[in-house]
Parts: sequence; C-alpha cells; structure tokens
Amino acid sequence: MLIHSFLRRASALRRPGGRWLSTSTNEAFVESSSSSPGIACLSLNRPQSKNAISMTLLQEFQECLDSVKYDKSIRALIIRSSTHGSFCAGADLAERRTMTQVQIAKFLADLRSALGQLEALPMPTIAAIDGPALGGGLELSFACDLRVAAGHDVTKIGLPETRLGIIPGAGGTQRAVRLLGMPKAKDLIFTARMLTATEALEWGVVDYVSSPGTTAFDRALQLGQDIAKSAPLALRAAKQAISRAADLSLESGLDFERASYEVLLTSKDRVEALEAFKEKRPPVFKGE
Repeated sequence: MLIHSFLRRASALRRPGGRWLSTSTNEAFVESSSSSPGIACLSLNRPQSKNAISMTLLQEFQECLDSVKYDKSIRALIIRSSTHGSFCAGADLAERRTMTQVQIAKFLADLRSALGQLEALPMPTIAAIDGPALGGGLELSFACDLRVAAGHDVTKIGLPETRLGIIPGAGGTQRAVRLLGMPKAKDLIFTARMLTATEALEWGVVDYVSSPGTTAFDRALQLGQDIAKSAPLALRAAKQAISRAADLSLESGLDFERASYEVLLTSKDRVEALEAFKEKRPPVFKGE
C-alpha cells in the first residue's frame, strides 16, 4: 500500500453520476484504490483553472512521481483530474505573466524533467482525459504509456501553441512524432487544431474512448485492472524492453529483450504462474 504524506492529506469522494469531489488541499496528490489493489492514481487538483500547471502544481507533481517510483505495490498508475470535466489545460498563463525570465526558464526545465520522470516510471501509466487536454496537458498525456478520453464529453484535445506565438515546449514536437508519425505531428502542431475524443482516437492521439454515460477514468480504471492481473516484475521488464526498442537496432533490441526475459525465469512470480496454470487457478503475484 502507498504510505506517503500525500495520502494522509488527500482523498477523493465518488459522487453519483461518476463525479469526483476532492478533499485535498494539494494541487497534486497520490491515492491508492481500495477496490482495485495494485492501482494508484496521481490526481491533478486545481479545479478552478482546469488543472493548469502552476509552479506549485509542478513541484507537487514531481514529488508525487518520486513517491510512486519506488513503490513496488503499484502495477498501474492513472493520471487524472480530481474533479469531473477536467484533465489539464496546459501551463497557467495567468501565473506566467507574473513570472520573471529566470522563473520561466526554471519552470520549463522542471516541466521537461517531470515529464521525463513520468515517461520513465517503471510501471505502466494511463492518462484519463475527462476534459480539455491542451498544450502542456496533452504533452503530459504523451508521456504516459496509454491515453483514454471521455467519448462524449471531451472536445478540446490539441497543441495550440503556434496560435500563441510559441511552439510546444514540453516534449510535444518530439513525442508527437514518435506517437503519430511525422505528417500527423506536423498537421496537429502547424494548424493548432482542436480534436474531439473521437477524432483523437482516429488520429492515434488517444488509445481508447469511454462508452456513453461513463468517464475516461472509469475506462482507465478498467484498463488498469486488466494490467494489474499481470505479474509486476514482468510488467516492468516489458515496459523497459518496449521503451528501448526505438533507440536500439533490431539485434541489440533482441539482446536486451532476452536479458530482460532471463531475469524473470527464476522469480517467485514465474514459479507461481506455472503452479497456477497446473492447478487451473488465477495466479497470486507478489512482485518477487
């Protein structure tokens, strides 16, 4: 279980109709799922600004990443909004106007570092997009392994920076190419177009959309539950091997895959999986 100061100060209550009400004063916090062991949520909690990334939110987001990185009980991490109808509206432009050039430079460096940390987390990560994902918010989702959008509620997914006289500056130009391919990345960024959830699915910007009457978080939780059935060590090894594929030649990648595979052969979870298969029962994995 997660045992962090964030948990002691944070909780979220489920309201009828799939709405969430945050009771935390933190702008970002981590909470475990009592109903879904192995799944944790990193919640963005600035409802008044659609979770626009402030200096405080960014600092607390980084602290949350540090807290989950070493928690071996987490098999899947969901990045979500603490309140319904939001995800992340990008950088807080109102705060940006009050920042010095030094503060802006540090903010951009910290944001790049935070998204790099998110991308490098050892467990699978899922972005639950229940509202606008704009600029830095969409870039944040790009640093996750999988993205889910609310099918009927989300109408603003995009990178609007060129309309604001800048370019995506938190990895958008690089991760979009890797995710979408060169032509689509150029189209998305040059036109600053806004995509609906359905269009984002067609483009490959998101991997799933939720069913009518359900939220992106509902679908992300279901996906997380499917992931959490797998062995924790295997999940981490698989993510590591997949993430290295783009940087390695095929032969080097195959060597890396083999090395990652062999380490798992002597794990207790591997033995448990074979015993469970023999006994025709679900395996009970412990991450050992």
